Amino acid sequence: MQPGLPTVQGLLIEAASRVLGAPVKITGASRTDAGVHALRQVASLAISSATAPPVLQRALNALLPSSVRVLDAREAPAGFDARRWAEGKRYAYVIDRGEPADPFWRRHAWHAPFRLDTVAMAEALRAVRGKHDFSAFCAAAGRDRTPTCTIRSARVVVRRQMVAVCLSGDSFLHHMVRNIVGSLVEVGRGTRAPGWIADLLDGRDRKRAGPTAPAEGLFLVRVLYRADLAPGSLPGRS
Repeated sequence: MQPGLPTVQGLLIEAASRVLGAPVKITGASRTDAGVHALRQVASLAISSATAPPVLQRALNALLPSSVRVLDAREAPAGFDARRWAEGKRYAYVIDRGEPADPFWRRHAWHAPFRLDTVAMAEALRAVRGKHDFSAFCAAAGRDRTPTCTIRSARVVVRRQMVAVCLSGDSFLHHMVRNIVGSLVEVGRGTRAPGWIADLLDGRDRKRAGPTAPAEGLFLVRVLYRADLAPGSLPGRS
């Protein structure tokens, strides 16, 4: 929620309050910056009425703007909290290398119309796998929490003119993915060697790293939950 500004949480609370006829509290699994996209965000709310989940889903979508859709609604285990129960997240950052840019990706990719050595980028990205202090890739606004995160998967995917940097981990710092991508592009352009990413991690100095990649290329792909939860009980199971 942000006073005076439209947000996903704010829109959902407004719609749910109208549908249920009473104030509601909605908890999102992950916060995303303005301009960032979410494919499978997860939210939780407790209701006292007997409204069936499919009915609630249809009613919410009837009130929400077209930019926000409820793709699924289900009953969750008692006490479920979308944020606190999350075990990890998957992100993808999309880069459009085309010249000219693909107009269909205009608001969903970073247009970077220059040659990128994706092999060097993939080699550099291997350094972030595992448990590290990611202070070098944390925005100033996020330095009030522990900088240690575990990245379980990190890869570069190439499809013609499009490049995607895919990261999966237990947690992420503020602007962490965008800052990693900004530094990877420096490697891809040849201005830095692949080993530079590992050096940045060791140095823990944000000022030495590359620029923050634009918001529009970043997607929250999925929120991950424990595999021992009841099958099908949550839309973002790992």
